[in-house]
Amino acid sequence: MKRRNFLKTSTRAAVAAPIFLNGLTVNALPMSALFSAANGDSDRVLVLIQLNGGNDGLNTVIPLDQYDALANARPQVLLPETSLLNVTDTVGFHPAMTGMKALYDDAKLSIVQGVGYPDQNRSHFRSTDIWTSGSASDEVVTQGWLGQNFERDHPFFPEGYPNEDCPDPFAVTMGSTVSATCQGTAANFSIAVSDPFNITALPEGALSIAPATPYGNELTYLRTLIEQSNAYGETVTAAANLGTNMVDYPADNRLAQQLKNVALLLSGGSQTRVFVCTLGGFDTHANQVQGTDTTQGEHAELLSTLSEAINVFQADLQALDLAERVVGMTFSEFGRRIIANDANGTDHGSAAPLILFGSCVNPGIIGDNAEIPADVGIQDGVAMQYDFRDVYGSVLEDWFEVPAEDIEAILKPDYQHIAVLNPCDATAVTDTEILRPDVENFPNPFRHTTTIRFTCGDERVRLSVFNMLGHELKILADRRFAPGTHEVTFDGSGLAAGNYFYRLRTEKGGVVSRVLVKV
Repeated sequence: MKRRNFLKTSTRAAVAAPIFLNGLTVNALPMSALFSAANGDSDRVLVLIQLNGGNDGLNTVIPLDQYDALANARPQVLLPETSLLNVTDTVGFHPAMTGMKALYDDAKLSIVQGVGYPDQNRSHFRSTDIWTSGSASDEVVTQGWLGQNFERDHPFFPEGYPNEDCPDPFAVTMGSTVSATCQGTAANFSIAVSDPFNITALPEGALSIAPATPYGNELTYLRTLIEQSNAYGETVTAAANLGTNMVDYPADNRLAQQLKNVALLLSGGSQTRVFVCTLGGFDTHANQVQGTDTTQGEHAELLSTLSEAINVFQADLQALDLAERVVGMTFSEFGRRIIANDANGTDHGSAAPLILFGSCVNPGIIGDNAEIPADVGIQDGVAMQYDFRDVYGSVLEDWFEVPAEDIEAILKPDYQHIAVLNPCDATAVTDTEILRPDVENFPNPFRHTTTIRFTCGDERVRLSVFNMLGHELKILADRRFAPGTHEVTFDGSGLAAGNYFYRLRTEKGGVVSRVLVKV
């Protein structure tokens, strides 16, 4: 049966049926207007790297201007200041991140500070659901943020794909399990591939007319998944056979091996536009560092793996003349708490830095360093500055040219663009200037009330107070202000003594988070 004809009699099932390629779970994959470019107008590629477990951002991107406060809060895990890789006067990288430091120096790395979401959930499972679906913390969304984009314009999948014009899978998860970021209503939009050279075709069985019953509908759908998966497997293997790598990847680096296969498939002509890789082990409750040598230990090994893999992947893309086609982005379900625990580790926290890499990122550091209170509570996490959905949306808008109104419909109605990318296409236009509102609050510490003073243009301003768990306690303002300086008073007399933070976001892109101390 020819690939362009084999889906003509298929029907859509209410629930996706899992399929296995070479013992690995695979689900069928639709096409979407978001990635209609995938086999047509554009050849841009997004590579996601999921850091499973919750990465400790304070030991990844270290705020040098807060070093004394960190020494007070986490002496068990804090890196010696002399060991840090200084990238600015106020920011240092973990000493294991030499590969990323090289990319930063070469203007191929962007760090977004304090990325999280309001009302942070510190459960691995729930927070991962939120990050992969692009939902609010009080919503339960079963589709992935990329899956929703696919499905908006192609709701009748799997009919018609793959075909001669669109022969490739539109997303590939490098590993044994498809990524939840690509989950749709009826099926996952990615296929899982561990070894592109060793994909075993599934037996299709004898072709017979399915009965006109619910069982027949399910049988037809199952046949569709098998045939589609086999067809996609053929294109993946064909691309791998045609591809090459121009640099040597470390054999003992599991993430590097995944990225090696991404570069291999792209060099072999794969038209897949989204690849998802994973690196686990970031749930560092214990043994995050090795004894008194805080530069060694589990976290150092993970960051070395991550940094080395991204660096060699970028070098391969450059050698293959693919560097301006690919942008990468890391994400993790949460950061770690500010204070260290008694097991030389850190516990589940809130916001953390997010890293983007590639020739077409807006290089440098976006946002302020995390502010560390003088007296850190045992539950305190890093304050959120940027909502992760705004980062997602900005990548979709600048890289895949998705209209802002579509992003608002899927991610959040008050989506705000962040200049995380500076696309290499000379015709692309993006605002690279980050507008920073002038903000101060007094008194701080305070007993009953404190006043927040800010300057803005003619724009909408949202001002909220959060606790250090990341839960939004009160919205002080969410309206349009006239140009000039304004003051808003917060009555915190009903709060317990401790640390809090306020977050001010302006319509024109400015975001500021500051710590409040109630005494």
